[in-house]
Amino acid sequence: MSHPFHIVDVFARRRYAGNQLAVVTDAGDLDGEEMQAIAAEMDYSETTFVTGDPTEGAWPVRIFTPAAEIPFAGHPTLGTAQVIREHLADGRPESVTLALDVGEVPVEVRRRDGRETLWMTQRPPEFGEELEHARLAEVLGLSVDDLDVDWPVQVVSTGLPTIVVPVADRAALTAIDLDRAAYDAVTGDREAKNVLAVCRDPREADDDLAVRVFAPFYDVAEDPATGSSNGCLAAYLARHEVFGSPTVDARVEQGYEMGRPSLLHLAADATGDAVTVEVGGGVVPVARGDLL
Repeated sequence: MSHPFHIVDVFARRRYAGNQLAVVTDAGDLDGEEMQAIAAEMDYSETTFVTGDPTEGAWPVRIFTPAAEIPFAGHPTLGTAQVIREHLADGRPESVTLALDVGEVPVEVRRRDGRETLWMTQRPPEFGEELEHARLAEVLGLSVDDLDVDWPVQVVSTGLPTIVVPVADRAALTAIDLDRAAYDAVTGDREAKNVLAVCRDPREADDDLAVRVFAPFYDVAEDPATGSSNGCLAAYLARHEVFGSPTVDARVEQGYEMGRPSLLHLAADATGDAVTVEVGGGVVPVARGDLL
């Protein structure tokens, strides 16, 4: 059975930026061990596998890092939805729903800033424990003075838990040197393995925030664009009214330190009982081929 694959750059405005993703289609005959081996061979942050035709409108998809299968991730959701739109679905639909391990995740196309942007609605966020600033400063190889202690360090999940760490400025963000022993000590007994550092000191005047995301547990030392963790960040910004409002409409930079500049759009609203979270970005095709 043929296994075509597509490589796309997600949260990108041009090729060779954003976060790389390999999408393997017609993957229904592959087992988990084979998928894991292919993901390790691709060696991107994630590789996805479309395992069949849609059931009740939702396309079954599995997501693998080079080290493990995961229930949800942001840029694989958007990138896979775009590949399905372009190559699998009839009529290039304006919306695609993926059936992931966390449940169904809808993706829709919108036009923003003159560009076609894909948006996913993430699961309602869960707000977990708050951690000591000093512990996460150690994880990031920083001093406590490099963190913004006016805001909490907190575990948030919209499907894949993330530790959100506010840092003081972009100098601190740039200076991060992850301490693996400290990281293992903090994440070892927690479900949250992603660490997102964020500052309100972006490079571009049109942007609102700059972030870096680290996930060595998944063999991802640093990620160039992380939709799941930025969804957690959107929920955090809304819940704590970081911008002075429970409604968030923000542009986020990521990946600059890696030479993979990325732009993520965040939208969240915490005015009601539930917090709603959406994350958007562009998807740029790069290559396609067949697994032998």
